[in-house]
Amino acid sequence: MSLKDQITEDMKTAMRARDSERLGAIRLLLAAAKQKEVDERVVLDDIAMVAIVDKLIKQRKDSVAAYLQAQRQDLADKESFEIAVLQAYLPQRLSRDEVTAAVAAIVASLGAKGPADMGRVMGAVKSQLAGKADMALVSQAVKAALAS
Repeated sequence: MSLKDQITEDMKTAMRARDSERLGAIRLLLAAAKQKEVDERVVLDDIAMVAIVDKLIKQRKDSVAAYLQAQRQDLADKESFEIAVLQAYLPQRLSRDEVTAAVAAIVASLGAKGPADMGRVMGAVKSQLAGKADMALVSQAVKAALAS
């Protein structure tokens, strides 16, 4: 079963259970997926769905930070709940050590040296680790590998 099919089934389950908060979060995800399909005239595969989930989680984390700064705990809690729902659709992520090792191997294979090669390294890393690792963590690992 594809990730999109799983999400659709979870939406139906939430509807039957009358779990409106979970249903709302899932509908936001499906709406974002449908929007991308319509805009780009493509059918999304699992990798593209993971990218959408990642993007939505990042947006929610930014919102939580803004709401906490504005002392709106109620809204921050709602966004945190949506993050928890969305994270269920992400595959198992690589640990910090695994990301560091993968980045070091890619930097060595490319022969990259210094910050000037950051774009080239990030392109190669992104193609190999997209959906498998948190890209903020990957970026930190690339910067550290190129700095040494």
